[in-house]
Amino acid sequence: MDSVVSEDHEYIMPRRAVTSVEDMQIWEKSEAYFEYLGFIMAINEAVKGKSLSVECPESDVTKGMVNLLDKLDVWIEETPPIEQPQRFGNQAFRTWYKKVKEGAVQLLQEALPEQFHRAIPEITVYLSEGFGNSTRIDYGTGHEMSFIMLLCCLFKIGSLLEEDRVAAVTRIFNRYLLLVRKLQLTYRMEPAGSHGVWSLDDYQFIPFIWGSSQLVAHPRIEPRSFLQADVVESYAKDYMFISCIEFINKVKTGLFAEHSNQLWNISAVPSWSKINGGLIKMYKAEVLAKFPVIQHVLFGSLLPFKIARNPHNIRNVQLSLTPQPPSSFAVPSATQAIKNTAAK
Repeated sequence: MDSVVSEDHEYIMPRRAVTSVEDMQIWEKSEAYFEYLGFIMAINEAVKGKSLSVECPESDVTKGMVNLLDKLDVWIEETPPIEQPQRFGNQAFRTWYKKVKEGAVQLLQEALPEQFHRAIPEITVYLSEGFGNSTRIDYGTGHEMSFIMLLCCLFKIGSLLEEDRVAAVTRIFNRYLLLVRKLQLTYRMEPAGSHGVWSLDDYQFIPFIWGSSQLVAHPRIEPRSFLQADVVESYAKDYMFISCIEFINKVKTGLFAEHSNQLWNISAVPSWSKINGGLIKMYKAEVLAKFPVIQHVLFGSLLPFKIARNPHNIRNVQLSLTPQPPSSFAVPSATQAIKNTAAK
């Protein structure tokens, strides 16, 4: 098994590096930025037109990561919410999170073959940071980003290979999504920096990107279809985007156009490919370009906070995709990102 990093690669403990708004200029030109965005784009391409139930290779590492998430689910069952006066932010989450943080190294040792254990001290933090903040008892796109960085690192060290790209979404990430939804409901977690109705969702973003890619050229489901109850009921288990709509319908009341205005607007876009392109632009503008999110990102040897010498040549070797230079990423606003793409 060929890995992206050499056998004598020196791993380091990831640290925060974006401490001021000025640091965002380095971030948007950094190796970490291009590696992370390149990973999202490559996976986006890999799952195009593929349902969650699609047959795909499932490696031992894929199964190991799913088992890891299954264990965390059991820990939720073993850590029920406590009686407390405040409605949101159940403090039992702190007990669950403490167990995850203390057990993260062993969990990854069980999930990964021994040859990759040397990388665990560096990648462990991406796992433990991927489920929310134990002080604020909240969860948002920064925590989602941390887990995706973990997946990216698993490809970079070579424990996940190119043939694992589809399973990384349909098996591992989808299992993660079900787990964090359970956390949100069980412990009544607050959205971290929620944009409310002006964002796609209070908690997630990436499942809308990868989920819209799954629906490209679908013979039955058009963008306007996700507003239909029968479509949501029939396809939520097969398509990540639809499962996100199902979850929103479950936790929010009132008119969809009012509590999820951005998604309601997106339903008018003529094709899933235009939605997919618009959502990627929106993610760059509304998540990757926002200091309140990026100030919490951790950088190590696998996702380095240093300016990329030649952005066009930086790519994830396992995924063979070269990201575009940052100058093409500017977009006026979230809503405009979708409209501009749809207009093309």
